[in-house]
Amino acid sequence: MKQLLVRSEVCVGCKSCELACAVAHSQSKTLIGAFLEPVRPKKRVFVETDGRINFPLQCRQCSDRPCVHACMAGAMHLDPTTGLVQVNPEKCVGCWMCVMVCPFGAITEGPSHQAVKCDRCRELDYEPACVSACPTKALQWVDVDHFAAVGRRSWVDHLKEANHHA
Repeated sequence: MKQLLVRSEVCVGCKSCELACAVAHSQSKTLIGAFLEPVRPKKRVFVETDGRINFPLQCRQCSDRPCVHACMAGAMHLDPTTGLVQVNPEKCVGCWMCVMVCPFGAITEGPSHQAVKCDRCRELDYEPACVSACPTKALQWVDVDHFAAVGRRSWVDHLKEANHHA
């Protein structure tokens, strides 16, 4: 199973992922069209920074799913086919319980005052627009085992380099 994983050490904070996300969730699906829409589309990824470290943040698909448990209307739900937490905007009553319990602050208010969050680009056959837009590959849509193997390899390379300079 693929997950949306982040390599914050290569994120430059360009926010291309935020723009691509908003365009992917627009009616027109084009950059110019999205800006011309009467209700601007909402991004579902947020690049946070402290001036030194940049971190693209979106729904982390928590295994305990606090947003699903807190949603009194049943708008937040687990999609049995994909195993992903999704939002049914027609059921959302805007109580914001999901926002209050999300440990990552990854849920925001949509254009019609309903909750919106990363849906892994469901309409794009689960090929996240943020991943495609990231120039440094800080965002990756990969198998968890592959991501972990790449991380282990980078630490070996880092140690090799440190020993070489010592």
